[in-house]
Amino acid sequence: MSSQSGLPIVVAGGGIGGLCAALALAREGFPVEVLERAPEIGEIGYGIQIAPNGHAILKKLGVMEILEPQVFYPDALILMDAVDLSEITRIQLSDRFVERYKLPYFVVHRRDLHAALIEACRRERNFSFEEGEVTDYENHDGHVLVHCSDGRSLKAKAMIGCEGLRSRTRARIVDDCGPRPTGYVVYRGLVPVDEISNKDHLNSMVIYGGPGCHIVQYRLRGGTVMNNVATFQSPAYGRGEAEYGTPDELSSAYDQCAPEVRDMLKYFALEKNWRLHDLLPATNWTDGNVTLLGDSAHATLQYLAQGAIMAMEDSMALAREMAHRPDDVNQAMLRYQSQRLNRTARVITTARLFGEIVHARGGERLLRNELARRRDVHIPWEVDWLYRGEESQAVA
Repeated sequence: MSSQSGLPIVVAGGGIGGLCAALALAREGFPVEVLERAPEIGEIGYGIQIAPNGHAILKKLGVMEILEPQVFYPDALILMDAVDLSEITRIQLSDRFVERYKLPYFVVHRRDLHAALIEACRRERNFSFEEGEVTDYENHDGHVLVHCSDGRSLKAKAMIGCEGLRSRTRARIVDDCGPRPTGYVVYRGLVPVDEISNKDHLNSMVIYGGPGCHIVQYRLRGGTVMNNVATFQSPAYGRGEAEYGTPDELSSAYDQCAPEVRDMLKYFALEKNWRLHDLLPATNWTDGNVTLLGDSAHATLQYLAQGAIMAMEDSMALAREMAHRPDDVNQAMLRYQSQRLNRTARVITTARLFGEIVHARGGERLLRNELARRRDVHIPWEVDWLYRGEESQAVA
């Protein structure tokens, strides 16, 4: 690939999406500069699930050779009823799954993935990283002037807004109400595998779906620790209270669940929680030579485990279009978004629906269980459109 000459592309934000974008563009020969406000770049959080559509991208970008020692390959994705502890359904991640999607499903710690992306980026001669926070930008003929919080202004070929859910770049481009609160609250905890009481599904990714709540468990760091994620619908939020999601609400949210599920609450750190939001699907992400990517464009709830992977897919689509049209950045960005708008909107909408299904109550819970038990565990038709990958969405 011949080197792209001229001004750098500025990536605002050094999270998973920003680094994937930087890596994909650098590999196409573009000089890329990532601006991240954190003094030491590093992704917070716990575990992340990587379906085959994400695995394929990390492999293509050369990240898997760095990441491989830290990943864990579950043998199944299992949905359990948190009330009676019966198995509702599963996606079997066996040879038939790998044959269908070409690569296996894996789970990994976010920090490990982030570190692998940083290392892969730093191996590229076209990549640079600086501390800085983008506050605004100006489109000019043939370039973008990027303004930073420290008073600097950078001249760039283009800018990509990857600042996350509360992106300043999005606020300027997309005329909407911003992040949508959902009333869902998340607590997380990592414990050594030896401390897990119930080891019946130790090698699987398990969701215990209860009335208005669920718990997810899967192994990380090569299988040495168990990642635990508890999500519940806050009654205080439903009453319109500003303060919600307290540890007391966490405890009471699982009152209708089996004792074995309630016992899992001991795994969670109570000093921090996450109030979940998503974004309304937009009709445009681009302004001149500036566009959005990842959560800044299409933040979604976690029920499809595709938020970070959608950012990875964005990165490949954008880099591909930029390489095809290096002298017409705006047209490249418009073609990129035309490939990505509907796919990511479908993820946002479907994730909300899946959340309702996982948290079903009363008769809806019984119906969910009956219908889900009829599934073929080897053919995940509900997510087949996702796992086949972003390249199937490309515009000719």
